[in-house]
Amino acid sequence: MKEVNPEETTRAYAFEMWMNAPMPMVTLFKTLDVTNLARTSKRKGMKFNMLMCWCIGKAASGIKEFYMLPVGDKLIRYDSIAVNTIVLNREGEVSSCDIPFSNDLGQFNEDYLRLTKQVAECCRNHDLTDSMVIGTSALVQYEIDGAVGMYSGIFNNPFMIWGRYRRHLWKRTLTVSFQFNHTQMDGAHAAEFLDRLQKEIEGLSLIKI
Repeated sequence: MKEVNPEETTRAYAFEMWMNAPMPMVTLFKTLDVTNLARTSKRKGMKFNMLMCWCIGKAASGIKEFYMLPVGDKLIRYDSIAVNTIVLNREGEVSSCDIPFSNDLGQFNEDYLRLTKQVAECCRNHDLTDSMVIGTSALVQYEIDGAVGMYSGIFNNPFMIWGRYRRHLWKRTLTVSFQFNHTQMDGAHAAEFLDRLQKEIEGLSLIKI
């Protein structure tokens, strides 16, 4: 990770326009077809949430805007990305766990299981400060139509929220919200990411592990 001059990036105009905005966050909603994800989870014995996080990382890894993030008053470029998940720890509270993204689904699955277990047992967050982290929150016990994340003024990271998927005969759908800082990306980049996420979900069954 390193600081970059915004004027030397494609985010120069956005940095000037949105960096000091009192509310620079934008939220998009999309309903995804997660039928293949649910089937793959059952067939391969892998956690639904892990597969969802991997698809998020995979979709984001091909979009260059995800590797830059406004931090404080600076624009930082990262060499890697990670996906965060919220873990219920042994004290009945929640802890935060950053999973380094890997194109290798098997490796990501191993890291996900190891790190979430570690966080659940020690009740301490696992933070990766040298990666651009995509936050997630899965409210799988509840059906929700959407959620807008809180903007703290400290964290500018992109963030996704979803609830329990809905059943429609043989089809499964999941509504997600995606919040991002306008300095980091434009609406078109965010919409492209969500389209790529759908394609990654559809291609899961073709991946050999």
